[in-house]
Amino acid sequence: NMAVQAGRSVVFVTGNAKKLEEVIQILGDKFPYKLVSRKIDLPEYQGEPDEISIQKCKEAVKQVGGPVIVEDTCLCFRALEGLPGPYIKWFLDKLKPEGLYKMLAGFEDKSAWALCTFAFCPGKEQPVQLFRGITEGCIVEPRGPRDFGWDPCFQPDGFDKTYAEMPKELKNTISHRYRALTFYIEFSEFFLRPYTILHYLLEFVVFVPTKEELSFFFVQSQVC
Repeated sequence: NMAVQAGRSVVFVTGNAKKLEEVIQILGDKFPYKLVSRKIDLPEYQGEPDEISIQKCKEAVKQVGGPVIVEDTCLCFRALEGLPGPYIKWFLDKLKPEGLYKMLAGFEDKSAWALCTFAFCPGKEQPVQLFRGITEGCIVEPRGPRDFGWDPCFQPDGFDKTYAEMPKELKNTISHRYRALTFYIEFSEFFLRPYTILHYLLEFVVFVPTKEELSFFFVQSQVC
């Protein structure tokens, strides 16, 4: 498309090859920019998911210059009031999927939700936008390949397979990452293509946006 032909790109900060592969598959040809991956060292922030995402994005844009996107993923157990949450990386490193499943051995409630937050910043001193996706499910005894984090022990609601057992084509239409990227793609199409900004501004002035449009612009995308 025109944006890619113009050589415009967005840096996705990640050192996880599997995550990069999945993001590229989800974005497909719908994303108006060229995605370029880069591995940089970011501090391991603590706090609420939104706060962590904003801090990571601000630090990334200092190093990269922008535009840049970072991702933060949480796995939240309802029986544990949302833990491990943003600290799932450390829990997974120590416990593996089997240990995550055993954490809920003493609880009847095995339900959980996967939260993905993408943070985007166009450049230094610019606001950060957040795009969130949630998939509800439950924690089960691990099944399927063990090559992608906690996928073997998370079974999304409405399915009898774990993330790890699902074909990629299916997972990438229901996952928390897919849902978050869907909002980011829509944002990109509306706001990032330089040749549509004027068109959007004129359209916004002339036409009254619907309640659903306002909800998308001001709820799903958070300016910080």
